[in-house]
Amino acid sequence: RRMSGDRATKSGFALEAQQKLQSKYNQDLAAQLLQWVAGITGDVFEQRGEPEYVVEVLKDGHVLCRLANALQPGAVKKVNASAMAFKQMENISFFLAFAEAHVHKSELFQTVDLYEAQDPNAVLTCLSALARKADKFGRSGLGPKEAQGEKRDWTDEQLKAGQGIIGLQMGSNKGANAAGLNMGNTRHM
Repeated sequence: RRMSGDRATKSGFALEAQQKLQSKYNQDLAAQLLQWVAGITGDVFEQRGEPEYVVEVLKDGHVLCRLANALQPGAVKKVNASAMAFKQMENISFFLAFAEAHVHKSELFQTVDLYEAQDPNAVLTCLSALARKADKFGRSGLGPKEAQGEKRDWTDEQLKAGQGIIGLQMGSNKGANAAGLNMGNTRHM
């Protein structure tokens, strides 16, 4: 059974690229993430990490929308219950709109990555990023906590003192002149 529906079987560069993506997929992480999602949403499903199973659980977007609403109530206003493909893909895009506000753009996935199982690893990357930020929503997370950054208070005097300093990145113009600079073609006589 092919998961990608009507798509032709990949070959050549496309096949190599797909195999490379699949080699990055981590089944243990996938199982942990499903367990985390189940703990947040209250859904019950097996804690298996095979890419086919993860796609099967998340494909219709219902679980993802429940996850978004569990983390931030009201994040997804309307979850489509329809079995129609475009409605399920719309659910995924609702989740992605929520995720975009909380994770770095490079950690998001495209709808086809999940719906057509193009890149299940990208889905794991996005869920991992959300799981790391779960404490911001008052929920237990997964993985290392993200650094918050240190707040510094500078006095006006300290800020003004820094304005007179030219950073080394700007270089200096000591010894610079236009000697030996020829622009364009020289005049031949």
